Amino acid sequence: MSDPDPYQRAAFPLRNRLARLLWNVVAALLFRPSPRPLFGWRRLLLRAFGARIGRGCHIYPKAEIWAPWNLDCADAATIADGAVIYNPSRIELGSHAIVSQQAYLCGATHDIDDPAFALRSAPISLGAYAWVAARATVLPGVRLHDYAVLGLGSVATRDLERAGVYVGVPARRVKTRRIGDDAGGGR
Repeated sequence: MSDPDPYQRAAFPLRNRLARLLWNVVAALLFRPSPRPLFGWRRLLLRAFGARIGRGCHIYPKAEIWAPWNLDCADAATIADGAVIYNPSRIELGSHAIVSQQAYLCGATHDIDDPAFALRSAPISLGAYAWVAARATVLPGVRLHDYAVLGLGSVATRDLERAGVYVGVPARRVKTRRIGDDAGGGR
């Protein structure tokens, strides 16, 4: 008997795959059909699957969360409709962080130089008041420091500095975000 094709091997253990199957059933039946204002209901469902969700988080019904047990949201974080949280490793959202519509937090990739095409995952972190704008993408292992902004359709391939505004593919810093005292932080 020969070794199976490494491209055909499961990237995750059976327990993980079963947990995701159960989550997908719950998401399809209870999470996605829930009315938009029922943020508390969706927080409850995510917590039941191991997510750490702070007070006042707004997670919208059409947000796609791959593994709730690897999601950590501080108070008042937001994940919009259509946002994709692909989190084989931990993804953390700081207080008041925002992931806008159709944004993609991509927590894993494949090692293209490995004959087995092995999956490689790394955590993603969004600091307090960081914002990932619509259709923007954050790659594995990237950190957006407090108040950083990743503009519409941009791709973050490396860490974004505090209060930096980044645009493009790959994202480059174009300005510094003004931070008022009302945003919880001064300059």
